[in-house]
Amino acid sequence: MRLLAVPLLRCTLVEAPLESAHKDAQAVPMILGFVILYLLLSVGIGLVAARRVHTTKDFAVAGRSLPLPIVTATVFATWFGAEAVLGISSTFVKEGLRGVVADPFGSSMCLILAGLFFAPRLYRLNLLTVGDYYRVRYDRSIEVLCTLCVVASYLGWVAAQFKVLGLVLNVVTDGVVSQPVGIVIGAALVLTYTTFGGMFSVAILDFVQISVIMGGLLYIASVVSDLAGGVGTVIDHAAAAGKLDFFPPATLSAWVPFIGAWMTMMLGSIPQQDVFQRISSAKDERTAVRGALLGGTLYFLFCFVPMFLAYAATLVDPVKFGLLLEQDSQLVLPMLILQHTPIAAQIVFFGAVLSAVMSCSSATLLAPSVALSENVIKPMLSPLNDSAFLRLMRVVLVGFAVTVLAIALWSDASIYKMVVNTYKVTLVAAFIPLFAGLYWKRATTQGARWAIVAGLTSWLALEGFGSPTALWPPQLVGFLAAGAGMIAGSLWPSQSSGAR
Repeated sequence: MRLLAVPLLRCTLVEAPLESAHKDAQAVPMILGFVILYLLLSVGIGLVAARRVHTTKDFAVAGRSLPLPIVTATVFATWFGAEAVLGISSTFVKEGLRGVVADPFGSSMCLILAGLFFAPRLYRLNLLTVGDYYRVRYDRSIEVLCTLCVVASYLGWVAAQFKVLGLVLNVVTDGVVSQPVGIVIGAALVLTYTTFGGMFSVAILDFVQISVIMGGLLYIASVVSDLAGGVGTVIDHAAAAGKLDFFPPATLSAWVPFIGAWMTMMLGSIPQQDVFQRISSAKDERTAVRGALLGGTLYFLFCFVPMFLAYAATLVDPVKFGLLLEQDSQLVLPMLILQHTPIAAQIVFFGAVLSAVMSCSSATLLAPSVALSENVIKPMLSPLNDSAFLRLMRVVLVGFAVTVLAIALWSDASIYKMVVNTYKVTLVAAFIPLFAGLYWKRATTQGARWAIVAGLTSWLALEGFGSPTALWPPQLVGFLAAGAGMIAGSLWPSQSSGAR
């Protein structure tokens, strides 16, 4: 579930249009009844799965026991969030394939690269978190620095997921449940099964939710296709409008930002704890590799379904959706479903969106909490036995959830602004030390430290004071600076090489 380079639904623009968007007054109680039933069922499944959690390894990486179907499902479901349904689709309608280079193109390539080049080596190390790798390969200081960057990157992202949960509950109740109340309800439900079940509950629910997501959207696609005149008509119209053009013009000013956007998701997501957890949760190395590859491929292919749906809306009612496209393109798909499909399709659609949001919320809530517990807080305390450490993880998870809930409730920032920098910080600070540590024997602790400092300072300086040229995205400059810092720091004489 993921997207950070395109905006999601903006809460301030959604409330008014959707208050009377339902065609039939009977649709509201029916959809609401389904949502309540689905939420209760999800929590129940999560709590049943929690009975298998007895150790910290069970909680953090599901005991390294998950088979291929569940690993594939949890990779896909974690990344296929509400933004994949609503954000990618709306951006495609406005900007075409070139506008969604970061996601799904960059994000799916992240999972494929993780499966091919990172999963085998990381799985063999038998670690609990990605932060553990930085300690094993370098030292404690690199562990803390990289872990804090990873944890910080989740604050806005998880808050955004909670906001989307509130938005969905607000929409399906036709405004009866306000967005703030919806945020609290959604966060409480996700927190309940994630706190008790950890990765076991997340993985099992992801497996259930992938069926709802895929089956629901394919059904919606068949309904909308009939309304728009068929799949071929929609594709031909998109091609004629230039929406299927992917590569930019052959100029440096066009290609550098294009590559920067692609790299942000493709490489910046690899050091994330949620990716590491899915690799490490597999029952063996082969399953870890195949699960990442299959999940990434499935994610890439399935992201085209909501793109198709949103573009088809512009053919179903060109005037209405053309106007909505100018006002807020992210309302196109939900308004299409609410105003042009039967109640059954509405129930299926919001069930799929709810599944996508819940899978993202639970995964992105668990990952930073485990990393913060293992790599920052635990070493500061007296030695803990496994049961005490498991309690610590759960306490930290609740504390992190409360912090993120406060951000979601009181922040005036749009969802886009809350999530836009998520993968930038890990791209400039955590990727180079991870990659160099795995593939360059001469990488040292000093090199990793220089890489982190150079990457963060150059990126923050350009973000804060502005780039002297619009050609080079700040995160791309930070990435290059981190690479130069790693090389210079590793080759520069030091008292302790730190290489392993």
